Order: sequence, then C-alpha cells, then structure tokens
Amino acid sequence: MEGKSEPDWETVYRENVVWVYRLMVKKVGNPADAEDLTGEVFLAALKPLRANARREEVRAYLLATARTVLAAHWRRLFGREITTIGLDETMEIPDGSPRMTNGTTVPATDRRVAAILAELPERARRVLQLRFLESYSLQDAADELGVSLANVKVIQHRALRLAAQAAERIEEQA
Repeated sequence: MEGKSEPDWETVYRENVVWVYRLMVKKVGNPADAEDLTGEVFLAALKPLRANARREEVRAYLLATARTVLAAHWRRLFGREITTIGLDETMEIPDGSPRMTNGTTVPATDRRVAAILAELPERARRVLQLRFLESYSLQDAADELGVSLANVKVIQHRALRLAAQAAERIEEQA
C-alpha cells in the first residue's frame, strides 16, 4: 500500500470474509449461495469504502452492505425484501471489543445504538428498529405500525432527526 492512498483490500478481505460468509450461510442456508453473496458484499464495498476507515467502520459498512446484498437476493428470489440482520446476530462480528451472548457484555456500537434508541419516543424507536435493524420496507413498516405509508415516512424522518440529536448528546457526554 503506497502512502495509504487506498485500503489494503487483502487485509480487509482476510479479516472479514469469515464472519460475512457465516452470516450469509445463516441467512440463506446454502453454502454455494452464501459464497456468491459474500463475494457480492466485498465487490459492492470495494469502491465506496473510505481509505482511512477504522476497523470498526469497515465492519459496520460491510454489515450494512451485507444487509443490502441479502435484501436484493431475497427480492430476486421472492419479489420482496425479507432480510433481518439483528443486533444479536452481529455478536459474531469480531471487532476487538469484549462480548458475550445473552447481553452480558455488548459491543460499543450495539451499546451506542441501544443508548440512542432508548432516548427516542416509542413510535420513533419502533420505526427505526423496523426499518434499519429488521430491514422492513416503508410499506411493511407502515403495515406493522398500522399507519399510512405517508405517515411512516414522516415518523421515520422525525425519528432520524431525533436519533441524530440523541447521538450528539451521547457523544458530548462521553
């Protein structure tokens, strides 16, 4: 890597391929499809990933990319998104921080998400959980909450604004 102008993709791949593959096998149940989807995740992440991204940021980006790739896979197969990659499943992602199952020790990003969500009103929290942690479409989230599509868009917009404010407050307190 000359002058750190771009990430060392071999290292990024080597450090992350196992957990991405395991996550995909867990979700699709087929090793061959999981291999293909794992490759798609890394190909999709190759260009947009910042050269100066920290290890935690790389893993968070790969997780988000995995959600998107998996959603596209299910959409191709079944015509709709049915992806859910919850916080409990991210416990398998190595990030160097201590972790245990059953919530005894929670990774820093999970703690941060939980702290942000805890500051939100119930409806805002639920919309963000459905949309971003459970990968619901806007329409599916609206159906789950018993509101219109337009209403869920407004709730999501406000929830994101509130979450950003909560994140700033939490960051200032840290």
